[in-house]
Amino acid sequence: MKRYEIEHDETGWRAMLTPDEYRVLRESGTEPPFSGAYVDTDDPGAYRCRACGNPLFRAETKYHSGCGWPSFYGPVSPDAVEEHVDTSHGMTRTEIRCAACGSHLGHVFTDGPEPTGLRYCMNSVALEFEGAAESRGQGYNKPD
Repeated sequence: MKRYEIEHDETGWRAMLTPDEYRVLRESGTEPPFSGAYVDTDDPGAYRCRACGNPLFRAETKYHSGCGWPSFYGPVSPDAVEEHVDTSHGMTRTEIRCAACGSHLGHVFTDGPEPTGLRYCMNSVALEFEGAAESRGQGYNKPD
């Protein structure tokens, strides 16, 4: 089993997370479409992993895909997230997990906009939003 930079036993994760957060982040659950706090958020800032605080996405990469979950066309850096094959529910998809703690975030699809053509479809409950002033200098800087 892969070792992550941030690890807790299941008792520790349960103590840190709400029941909904635990179900999504640690048990690969999904929140109902159009129910998440960040589906319609357009504020400048950035998104972190709710379980560990790892920087994941900049708000400038977020767009309205109509799928019912917050959608981004790319992570803050290639090593912020990791991909896993997901064959649950009778289909094959690409699951996205936090690279720092292994928590389930959502899935990525190849029907997104330019410049990547990708749609990172994330669960709001798996994310923590920071406004622009809070996220400055916190691992969200644009590459030079």
